[in-house]
Amino acid sequence: MTLKYSRQREAIREFVMSRHDHPTADVVYMNVRREFPNISLGTVYRNLTLLADIGQLTRIRLGDGVDHFDAITEPHYHFVCKECGVVYDLDFPILDTVDSEADTGFEGGRIDGHITYFYGKCKDCLAEG
Repeated sequence: MTLKYSRQREAIREFVMSRHDHPTADVVYMNVRREFPNISLGTVYRNLTLLADIGQLTRIRLGDGVDHFDAITEPHYHFVCKECGVVYDLDFPILDTVDSEADTGFEGGRIDGHITYFYGKCKDCLAEG
């Protein structure tokens, strides 16, 4: 898919790539509008969705009703803080055997992959007590 170049889209992609906390569309919007004051939240969300659809970003859905976006598109695990909701990448190898082991107990279908989130308290929330 060849896309027409867009300065706004590039600014959105670069912002997400500069972050490691998996920002939401609202966070991206609040920051990108410093450079593009007339950009709308809808434009930001459409471009984030497009970038995720073409594989330049990953959309993370945690079940909280808010999409988070990640510049790392290779499979990896995430940590989600139960207190503040921050999302971090985990430096932990993907367990490829999980798919094949789960597949053995899944009759009539095929497992092609998995998504796993680890939950707990981040270091900042632990420090607060």
